[in-house]
Amino acid sequence: MIEYILMITTVLGAIIALMQRDLLKAAILTGIPGISTAFLFQFLLAPDVALTQAIVGSAIVPVFVALTVLKTRRTEEES
Repeated sequence: MIEYILMITTVLGAIIALMQRDLLKAAILTGIPGISTAFLFQFLLAPDVALTQAIVGSAIVPVFVALTVLKTRRTEEES
């Protein structure tokens, strides 16, 4: 039962991240599917894969995307 909840959380987290208009919010929200997938791997008794997914999917990728968004912002904000 818990694996279904984690799968639904992963899909809903990805959909919520895709629906964001603000790119910085979307970058931060990309960590939700990553950590949810890491918990799913841990539940399925794959701790090595879960640790890698937790580091890469919920920490490194959102930080790199957020840094990219911050570095490529326009100087004048459109209203």
